[in-house]
Formats: sequence, C-alpha cells, structure tokens
Amino acid sequence: MCEKLIKHNIQHNSYKMKKHNFYAGPSILSQYTIDKTAEAVKNFAGTGLSLLEVSHRSKEFVAVMDEAIALVKELLEVPEGYEVVFLGGGASLQFCMAPYNFLEKKAAFTETGTWAKNAIKEAKNFGEAVVVGSSADKNFSYIPKGYTIPSDCEYFHYTSNNTIYGTQVYNTPQVNIPLICDMSSDFMSHPVDVSKYDLIYAGAQKNLGPAGVTVCIVKKSALGNVTRKIPTMLDYNTHISKESMFNTPPVLPIFSCLQTLKWYKEQGGLKVLAEKNKAKADLLYNEIDRNKIFVGTAAKEDRSQMNVCFVMNEEYKNLEDEFAKFAASKGMIGIKGHRSVGGFRASIYNAMPIDSVQALVDAMKEFEQMY
Repeated sequence: MCEKLIKHNIQHNSYKMKKHNFYAGPSILSQYTIDKTAEAVKNFAGTGLSLLEVSHRSKEFVAVMDEAIALVKELLEVPEGYEVVFLGGGASLQFCMAPYNFLEKKAAFTETGTWAKNAIKEAKNFGEAVVVGSSADKNFSYIPKGYTIPSDCEYFHYTSNNTIYGTQVYNTPQVNIPLICDMSSDFMSHPVDVSKYDLIYAGAQKNLGPAGVTVCIVKKSALGNVTRKIPTMLDYNTHISKESMFNTPPVLPIFSCLQTLKWYKEQGGLKVLAEKNKAKADLLYNEIDRNKIFVGTAAKEDRSQMNVCFVMNEEYKNLEDEFAKFAASKGMIGIKGHRSVGGFRASIYNAMPIDSVQALVDAMKEFEQMY
C-alpha cells in the first residue's frame, strides 16, 4: 500500500511540474492560441457547433480566413501585388509546387541542411538545380557565403532557418534574380522585406499553429511564366482566385494560426518579437559558451535564434544520457537533438517564454556543478 502511495505521489508531482516545451515541431504554442482553439472546438463563434464540424464556407469561417490573411499582410507589411494563401501539404509540398510554377530551365540553390536538400531534389524534376553554395563539408554547421549565382537562373531558393543543424540566414541575399525562400522555422520571428521575394512559404507548425497548413506569400506578376501545364491543385493562381477555398482547407489549423497572429499583434508586432527572440537566444548561447560541459555546434555568426543545437564537450560525452534524464526531471521536454546529429536541441520559437529558457540555463549550471 505504501509503495503504491509513493508511486502515486511521484506521478502526481510529475504531472504538476511546469513543463518547458522545446520540441522542434510541432512545437510550443501560446496559451492564448490553445485556449481560444479549445473554446472553438466546443462552440465555434457562437454557432453551437464545434470548429471540427462547421462548414468552411460558413460566414463564420470565411471571416476567420479573411482575418488571418489580413493579419499576415499587416504584420509583415506585405506590399500591393502580393497574395497570401493557406494551403495543405506542408512545406514539403512547396518543394514541388514552387518549381512547378517558377522553374522553366534553371534555378540556383544553397544547400544548408535536410530541407534545402529536399527542395533541390524536387526541383531537379522540372529543370536544372544548381547548388551555388553548400555547407555539407562541415555537416551543415554554417551558412555558405561568397557564392556566385549564374545570371541565367530563373530564381534563387534558400532556406532561412535550419531546424536540424541550428543555423539561420540573418540578411536577405542580395541577388539580381527572383528570390524564393522556405521560412518554415523562423516565419514571423522578425520583420521581413517581402518586396524582395517572389515567393515565401512556411509550414505553420514551428511559429504559427498546429501541423497541417502552410502559408504562402506570392507575387502575382511572377506567376504564369512557365510553358508547362500545371495541375489545378498545384497552381498558385487556383488558390489565389478562390481565396484559399478551392478545396476544403485545414479549418482547425487555420483558426489556430489566426489566434497566434492576434497574439503577435498584441505583443507589439514582429520588431518586439525579434527583440525577445534575440534575448532568449543570447541567454542560452551565453551559457553554452560559458559552461565547461557543453559546446555549440553551429558557427557563431550563423547560430539560429530558433533552434539552439549543442553537444557535450568531448571529455563529458559519457554524460549525455545523464543530462537528458536530469533535464527531464526539471521539466525539460523535447531537447534531444535530431537523430542525424545527436546531442541536444532547444527550440525557442516565438511562444517560448524566457522563463523556460532560464530554467534550462539553470539546469545546465546545476549539472555542471554536479560533475
């Protein structure tokens, strides 16, 4: 009886412990987003119906879609001539959809990690994909620089943030050809000059909402320039003309995205979020650099503010499992590094409070004192 009581108390205390969600994606959402979505699942917009069962063509949900599109445009200051669409299929579908719509003969890419490699692979189905810069030689631990883009390329594609390897592009590439970017894991984390791009796409499950929807910002005048026939569902013009309603959209994820966008606006917009993100990243990187047990894996000038990757110093490698268990005992969830890299990864997206980053830093300090 006593053993059962002890076991019950341990489980109860574990349940009560504050959890710090460092998952890379699907990832942390604001409590505002979670609460508003939960309410809508029970009773959406006073309809007496669940968000899960309402028609996407009802006036209540059309209003959600319209407001979500408007808020993306407002927060990113999207200029005239661009359209915002919400699509299914994730960023992985965009690896195919982007070249289908934009690549006639030749495009340039930087190879900075797994997702960039996947984008290059898909583009080769439609034309020549030229890799102008790669960091594969050092396991994608830095962002290539000083590359030359052939003038006959129809666009340049890059991945702005690399979740697996913890690198990030901080300055928009200065190119003389159209620009396309996969911003899945740092979308809405800082201001962006949208006018420099023909296409921006981002899977929602890092910084915007649950998995199942992708945001695309498309320059309308850049479409319709390939000679191939594009299947209806893979044509951006299809979704622009039907205001993201050509087929049934992912209703719940889009509703959640809207709540996150509202929350971002309440926070003060993207400049404020960028300042908070820098403060969180600086806090954690400073501890990694100070702590004798840990070492960062990305080049310092290219360290991601979204995904902080680190490993044990060589002499402490045998303590990796011990630290994982210790961190878990302190409520740290999802800090294990990607299976292709190992070590640890703390994803500190917009919704991550600085208190959780401080809790991880405190755990690292305490673990250092123990060993």
